[in-house]
Amino acid sequence: MILGPSRAVRVWAYPRPTDLRKGFNGLYGLVQNELGRQVLSGELFLFVNRPRTCCKVLVWDGSGLCIFQKRLERGRFAPLWRTNGKPVQLTTSELALFIEGCGLVGRRGLSPDVLLPTPLVSDR
Repeated sequence: MILGPSRAVRVWAYPRPTDLRKGFNGLYGLVQNELGRQVLSGELFLFVNRPRTCCKVLVWDGSGLCIFQKRLERGRFAPLWRTNGKPVQLTTSELALFIEGCGLVGRRGLSPDVLLPTPLVSDR
């Protein structure tokens, strides 16, 4: 998995603590049944354990499912869980910051708003 600067790739953080003993099938089930998203879409799905010391990212790379995992040796990941149960959407840049242990991810927007392209020259 390459975490590039593309904003076209969506990242969804699962809104509750997750038992990270789950593998491909367990995480796939959470995405399909609880998030209502399509795992094979190429979107990335982030899961964090209750103490926020480990995370997993599930992604379809076009030929198979991949799971990437990180365990922090010190500190905790940012709290991304919501009381309303809705998933948090991140950019790939925010995901990279989250994985590095940045505490601001999820608290406030760290990426600029999406800009809609406009023509540089009018067709008149």
